[in-house]
Amino acid sequence: MKKNTRRLITWGLGAAALSAALLFLTAASYVTSLDVSKLGEPLAQPTVILDRDGEEIYRLSVRKFEPASIERMPDVLLQAIVAVEDRRYYEHPGVDVRSIARALYVDLRQGEYAEGASTITQQLAKTAFLTPDKSIERKLKEAAYALKIDMSYDKQEVLERYLNSIYFGEGAWGVQAASRTYFGKDVSELTLPEAALLAGLPKAPSRYSPVDNPEGALERRNITLRLMAEQGMITSEELEAALAAPLALHGVSVEAAERERQAAFASYIDAVLREAEERYGMTERELMAGGYVIATEMDRGVQEAAAAVYADPAMFPDAPNGAKAESGAAFVDQSTGGIRALIGSRERSDAYRAFNRATQLKRQPGSAFKPIAVYGPALEAGYTPNSFLYDGPVDFGGYRPANWDGGYRGVVTLAEAVRQSWNVPAVWLLDQIGVERGRAFAEKLGIALPDGDRNLSIALGGLSEGVSPLQMAQAFSAFAANGELRRSHAIREIATHDGEVVARHDGEAERVMDANHAYTLTLLLQHAVAEGTGRQGAVPGWPTAGKTGTTQLPDTAEFAGVDGVKDLWFAGYTPALTGAVWIGFDRTDREHYLTASSAAAAAVFREIMQRSLADETPTAFVPPPGYREEEKREEKEEKKEGRKEEKRGKKEWGSRGGDDDEREDEEKDDEWEEEKEERKERGKGKGKDREDD
Repeated sequence: MKKNTRRLITWGLGAAALSAALLFLTAASYVTSLDVSKLGEPLAQPTVILDRDGEEIYRLSVRKFEPASIERMPDVLLQAIVAVEDRRYYEHPGVDVRSIARALYVDLRQGEYAEGASTITQQLAKTAFLTPDKSIERKLKEAAYALKIDMSYDKQEVLERYLNSIYFGEGAWGVQAASRTYFGKDVSELTLPEAALLAGLPKAPSRYSPVDNPEGALERRNITLRLMAEQGMITSEELEAALAAPLALHGVSVEAAERERQAAFASYIDAVLREAEERYGMTERELMAGGYVIATEMDRGVQEAAAAVYADPAMFPDAPNGAKAESGAAFVDQSTGGIRALIGSRERSDAYRAFNRATQLKRQPGSAFKPIAVYGPALEAGYTPNSFLYDGPVDFGGYRPANWDGGYRGVVTLAEAVRQSWNVPAVWLLDQIGVERGRAFAEKLGIALPDGDRNLSIALGGLSEGVSPLQMAQAFSAFAANGELRRSHAIREIATHDGEVVARHDGEAERVMDANHAYTLTLLLQHAVAEGTGRQGAVPGWPTAGKTGTTQLPDTAEFAGVDGVKDLWFAGYTPALTGAVWIGFDRTDREHYLTASSAAAAAVFREIMQRSLADETPTAFVPPPGYREEEKREEKEEKKEGRKEEKRGKKEWGSRGGDDDEREDEEKDDEWEEEKEERKERGKGKGKDREDD
């Protein structure tokens, strides 16, 4: 027996060794086969981005690509970038196994992805050859390319290419452009404090911008200097002298008018570049210097209107202590799916790769999700505006939703439930049609819900991951287009400088909802704007359909006794344009929450729409062929006749429930407008009223 056991162990070890050898040989063969020769190619022509009318809106200008040889770069610059980005740069073969192990240890201890381990070589590989997705496959490819780069180029060559290709903010690509942009000098003339400042920027150019955030830039510079001292690159005397030096910028070279224009378009341009990478597989290096012409769907008028509204602090509520709330908005042409405008922040910045709240934000949408998870699929299942829904105390296994006013009406019509944004009928109805039907309908609209959302709380927008304004705008655009969904997109096509098309959006319209049901939902959402919770979203002169949404503060000890809300939403549309607006804080705590209602988000939507459509002639929502209002009116009369009988039987309908994550106070809609006018006088917004579901 022992002999057999030893034999099995021997065979097992041998098989493991053979497998490891084969794996090593396969990996080595793959690494050897990679082509990294294009790193030696010169930078090409600038990439130009056009709006929907073919007018240039942005150019990665030749000024921003000023390669500098490694010989011109001072030692303090090379030392600073190594100290802050990759302290073992000269020791590892392109991939730092020790750093990977350390990062993995930290991630496991914190239970989340908290620390990266990319070397300078890996970062160069990512920008030159790979798309920015975060999959394991991409990380493995990144490591393979880094190994091949390290085999093909010496450390100085890699460092030179890296410093000539990374982004330093303010439109400056490469360290030479950055030196001229921030200090008005050649890279060879950089001092120690200046080199440390530049070395700290690539990690987050917008966050550490010395123009927009000098305090943050100074703090980041000093961290770099201390790292250099720790690693023996500079003496303690040099450290103290450098720490005492001011930022001493010498006139950022971007003209004021140009900065303002770039700030208005920044969120959209960022989305264009991300879409090119994620949908069409283009690398950052290709985009920044590939000489492409990118035709987009941006409507300059809509984008500038949105930017102007976001520049007005009176349009937005703030925290009780005056803290400035953030916001994101997306506007889509429902007839094409083209994204007409995106605003990713209230901050006026032309920063590249800043966090884009229009596309990257994920927050619970509150009652704005009811048409997506409940009312849309219910109409598809055979319910009508006159169908009766239960509205009373309910309990679904401990899940007990309540209406915003704390009251119940026993029985309400579906139309009343939509208009007044009652919570209990929505949850009860989702239970009737089935959670999976609601999830499937949301997925058809482009919102795939994870397994954690297999519950009735999705009726009130209680999602585990949340949605972005762009996702909400795309979903509502299907209602506006009578049930046809056209995938939202910023890019129409990408061509080379000599006209060869290399990528083009060719998405076809997809029927996601019966046209008659979609038009019925539009009528219901019109009533919600005209007579219900969304009145502040009504666009003057235009028929407007939409839905408000509010999410409550978490029910935790931190917010005990705090009377406020977390997120404000409005999603809606006119016959010409669909949009969604979110207002809130990136991190909600006792100092950062809102006391305003979703009327604030609706007002932002209305103002952007009104400015965007000022020169267009209003049109009406067009019903699909065969849609007959007379039959609907007759059905309504028939339902009224049987209403008393339905009410008498309400107790037999069951008692179940959902999440009380919404509040409402219609009477305070007008107070928001009065408050907003007062804030305009004061020059800042501090909404104190509350509305919404």
